[in-house]
Amino acid sequence: MKRLILFTLLVSLLHITAPPPADGQTRIRDIVDVEGVRQNDLIGYGIVVGLNGTGDTVRNSPFTEDSLTYMLERLGVNVQGEDIKPDNVAAVLVTSTLPSFARNGSSVDVSVSSIGDAKSLEGGTLILTPLKGADGEVYAVAQGSIVVSGLDVQANGASERRGTPTAGAIPNGARVEREIGYEFNQRESLVLALRDPDFTTAANVEDTINMAMGSPVAFMRDPGTVDLDLRSLSGSPSRILASIENLPVEVAVPARIVIDEQSGTIVLGEDVTISKVAIAQGNISIKVTETPVVSQPNPFSDGESIVLPRSQIEIRETGTDNVALLNANVTLSQLIDGLNALGVSPGEMADIIRTMKAAGAIHADLIVR
Repeated sequence: MKRLILFTLLVSLLHITAPPPADGQTRIRDIVDVEGVRQNDLIGYGIVVGLNGTGDTVRNSPFTEDSLTYMLERLGVNVQGEDIKPDNVAAVLVTSTLPSFARNGSSVDVSVSSIGDAKSLEGGTLILTPLKGADGEVYAVAQGSIVVSGLDVQANGASERRGTPTAGAIPNGARVEREIGYEFNQRESLVLALRDPDFTTAANVEDTINMAMGSPVAFMRDPGTVDLDLRSLSGSPSRILASIENLPVEVAVPARIVIDEQSGTIVLGEDVTISKVAIAQGNISIKVTETPVVSQPNPFSDGESIVLPRSQIEIRETGTDNVALLNANVTLSQLIDGLNALGVSPGEMADIIRTMKAAGAIHADLIVR
C-alpha cells in the first residue's frame, strides 16, 4: 500500500521518477565484469552505393570519387581519366563490436555513418568493407543493405526531417573472420570487477560466493574488485563461473539525487534523508494602478486643464502560509509530500533541493546535469 501511494505521488509530479528499492537483490552477473571477458571495438571505411541521388558531391567529398575509382579498378574496370559524378555513392565509416569468444563465421551488427555531404543513406547498400581492431588487424567483413530510421523530405518551399537519415544499421551485417585467442579454461583465478565500486556491495559478493561454494574462495581486494581462487574447486572455470554469476546478492545503493536541468527531470534515491528543516515557498505580487485626474481651471480664467498622475502601488506576498516543516530523518515519500504541499513545479523543486543541499539539510550526493 505504501508503494502504491508513493507511485501515485510520483505520477502527480510528472517529471519525478524513483529508482528500484535499495534493499532489492540482483544477480552477480548484472553488477560485475569478468577480467578478460570483454568486447572489442571494430572500425572500417567503406562506400555505400544505390542511393537515389542523395549521395556525396565530388566538390565537397573528393575522397568518395577516389574510393569508387579504386574499387572499380580492383574489379577490373578501368575508369582512369573518366569524369565520375557519383551522386548515388556515399563514403561512410562502419563500426561494430566484436563479442567475447566470437568464432569464425558468426555474425554481428554494424552501424554505418556518412562522412561526406550525403543527404540520406536510405536504400543504399554497403560494399564489402573490412573491419579492423585497435591492433590494425582485420577481424570482420561487413556488407549488406542499410536500414535507416531517419526521414528527410523536401519540396518547393518546405522541408521536413525526422531522425538522422545519414546514419543507419545493418543487422547481422558483418561476418567474423578472425578469432581472438583466449584460453579461459586454463585460468586458475578470476577477477570480478564491480561496475559501480562499493565497499558494502563487494563484501556482499564475497560472502555470497563463499557461502555458495562452501569454502573461502572469494576475497575482496578493494571496493571494485573481488578475486576468485579456483584451485580448490572442481570443474572448469567456465562451469564455476556459470554457477556463481546467477547467485542473488544484495546491492548497496548510495543516497543520490540527480537533476537534469535540460529536461526538468529529478530522480531521488529512496535512502535520501533530510535533517529537520523548514521550507517556505512564497511569491511577491506587485500591482500598479494608474488613475489620472484632470484638473480644470476656474471659469473665465486663463488657466489650462492639467492631467495629474495618480498611481496606486500594492505589494502583497502570496503563499505566506506555504511553510512546510520536515522533521529529522525524513524519507523520500515524506519529502515529496512536503514539496507537494507547497504546490511547487519541478523547476522550483530543483531549486529547493539545491538550496537544501547548500544548507547541509539534505544527506545525499547531488548530481546536476
